[in-house]
Amino acid sequence: MTFSNQQPFARTDRSALGLWWWTTDRFLLLAVAILIGMGVALSFGTSPAAAVRTGMSQPFHYAIRQTFFGLGAAALVLGMSILSPRGARRASFIIYLVAIAIMCVLPFIGHAAKGADRWVQLGGFSLQPSEFMKPALIVLAAWMFAEAQKGEGVPGVSIAFGLYGVAVALLLLQPDFGQTVLITLAFGVTFFMAGVPLRWIFGLMAVAAAGFVTISLSFSHVHERIHKFLSPDKADTHQIDKATEAIASGGLFGRGPGEGLLKRSVPDVHTDFAYAGAAEEYGLILSLTLIALFSFVVIRGLQRAMKLSDPYEQVAAAGLFVLVGQQVCINVAVNLNIIPTKGMTLPFISYGGSSMLAMGLTLGLALALTRRRPGAYSQPDSLASAGAALP
Repeated sequence: MTFSNQQPFARTDRSALGLWWWTTDRFLLLAVAILIGMGVALSFGTSPAAAVRTGMSQPFHYAIRQTFFGLGAAALVLGMSILSPRGARRASFIIYLVAIAIMCVLPFIGHAAKGADRWVQLGGFSLQPSEFMKPALIVLAAWMFAEAQKGEGVPGVSIAFGLYGVAVALLLLQPDFGQTVLITLAFGVTFFMAGVPLRWIFGLMAVAAAGFVTISLSFSHVHERIHKFLSPDKADTHQIDKATEAIASGGLFGRGPGEGLLKRSVPDVHTDFAYAGAAEEYGLILSLTLIALFSFVVIRGLQRAMKLSDPYEQVAAAGLFVLVGQQVCINVAVNLNIIPTKGMTLPFISYGGSSMLAMGLTLGLALALTRRRPGAYSQPDSLASAGAALP
């Protein structure tokens, strides 16, 4: 028996799908597909317990929904990745405007949960607009930094900071401190990658530090979380204690599919603590596999981004991959009790429609920006030299 290595499209195929297939990083695409599949598969283990806790009659209610969300995320990855860099920029502009508009009216029409107005109810689906705003902001900020480098009088840096400031102000009104931290880190990294002088970076770091202290003192729930982390003996740390115990009890190969105990005592095991739940049932092997897959996506994405010749494409693509990596690091660090809890999902693995779809959008845009195009990789060091043009 012989096996064919035939590709779905011939190299001479000049159709949109043919060009997409031969210019998209298929290894990155495969890694993303595996992560989406793993997220759907793992949801079948946590869904019954979550369904009982929330009064759902169908034990696989959340798993079925996660399957649809996974299909939607896959469609977004494919749909966004076929765009040109200009198309990615235009799509991000529209998404940012729509997300900000919804965030503006959340105090009036928002669906409150866990003490915050972060969602808008659309039929049977709760949409969190800030999830979609994050990748759009990174792409637009990169575009503005690139325009500033051209020296044609466009106040790109000021516009980028204005976009960031509006987003942060609306996030704090909800309030959503975790997303604020995440987009601040991602925006700061994007700013740094644009080649700005170090004094600007240090200035931004000082402002961010002052903002963190002010927010931690002004918002009681933030102060409480920090207090729990610093003084666990004086606070209720039930969820994080159970999560760390579950990770430790999983051992090398885990307790077995469906045999985990964490989902019986921690209500957020299918969302914020999905990593701990997976580690308990499937062990260290699966934990390291997840981290390896995410690491591959981020590192390979950054390698491709750093070879791009256009400053906008380079910074935008790198910023999107960094955004994914930061969210993974924050979620895993919370599960391991390394940092205070933040309510951050693990991309593609945690249950949640907004998170799953927004991550599909993020990586779809990143794949679009890193597709092979004539001249796209001809000058890998262009960004460093162009950065000197920023004020």
